[in-house]
Amino acid sequence: MNRRARLMNWFLRLVFQAVCRIDLEVIKKIPTSGPLIVVCNHINFLEAPVLLPHLDNPAVTSVAKKESWKNPLFKFLFDRWEIIPIDRDAVDREAFRRSLAALDQGKILVVFPEGTRSKDGRMLPGKPGVVTMVMRSGASILPVGFHGYENFWENLKRLRATDFHIALGTPFHIHLNGDAPSRDVRQAVTDEIMYKIAELLPERYRGHYQFDGAVNYRYAVAD
Repeated sequence: MNRRARLMNWFLRLVFQAVCRIDLEVIKKIPTSGPLIVVCNHINFLEAPVLLPHLDNPAVTSVAKKESWKNPLFKFLFDRWEIIPIDRDAVDREAFRRSLAALDQGKILVVFPEGTRSKDGRMLPGKPGVVTMVMRSGASILPVGFHGYENFWENLKRLRATDFHIALGTPFHIHLNGDAPSRDVRQAVTDEIMYKIAELLPERYRGHYQFDGAVNYRYAVAD
């Protein structure tokens, strides 16, 4: 990571610590090297500009929809963080190749399986694209749950600080147990990954992944 990127991260840390109450001690517990896939829920634009500057780690990268580069600010930030653009409307082999290459290099890849922002904080159905990457890389998966900042803009207008809560789960691997990676199996694996995130969230944020009692996992196995 070059000096300009580190200076940018320092500036963003100042900005967001001024307007948000961030669980900084939790961020410090995120591993500093991979290969590791960090799977997160996606509420709004805040996750990347809060998480990545606080990690301040050149071994961390992520993926984002290619349309984000049309916004000059996002383009500036994402290029310096070396975010991988992905075409959500096609099978983007280049994004897949770059993501696998990052994991092969021992990096940490942050992904949002919902594929879009929920805006109100309630989890949306996960998309199975992440499963192929998980199976091809063999990397451990770390679930991370975000909540508390869906009203960020309203709070900012009222000069109120916004809670930015982060919860870390336990790393796990995916084992298919001899099942063929059919479409149904890939969706089942995706749902198990999403339930791992949902378990970290207060009930009102679980959305599509509400559950009563313990979740039964077939494919997700703790490291």
